[in-house]
Amino acid sequence: MKTIAELLPEIPLFEGLPADQLELLAGCGRNVVAEPGEYLFTEGRTANTFFALRHGSVGIEIPVPAREPIVVQTLHPGDVAGWSWIFPAQPWAFSGRAVERTRAISFDGACLRGKCEEDHELGYELMRRVAIVMAERLRFTRMQLLDVYGRGEAA
Repeated sequence: MKTIAELLPEIPLFEGLPADQLELLAGCGRNVVAEPGEYLFTEGRTANTFFALRHGSVGIEIPVPAREPIVVQTLHPGDVAGWSWIFPAQPWAFSGRAVERTRAISFDGACLRGKCEEDHELGYELMRRVAIVMAERLRFTRMQLLDVYGRGEAA
């Protein structure tokens, strides 16, 4: 059985990080399992974690009153979910629900923020990488909303 530090290089977000930084990050992580239909996180609640998927898939959703949630993106092994943990007491911007049995590494946001404060090089590198995830998630959201709410008419 691999340790969390040994699993992290398999996640693209952590590729290429030095072993000492992986060990620091691993100290903030724990393995979790979510069954189909189970929420890993819910929009509006305080975001104090983020997830690196190892197996399974998670639908990133936007709740819609009186309708089924809009699935913005489906994440697969190697993807990460969550960026709101970067700032204390921020709410989740989306919900994440397991589509199938999912195994992930859950990272404690307060622990990660502490590690980033102690090691500014690690903090910069982690924030740079998470910013790329944020930009991608927003792009997917925009495309999904255009698909759902676009008129579909020629200009």
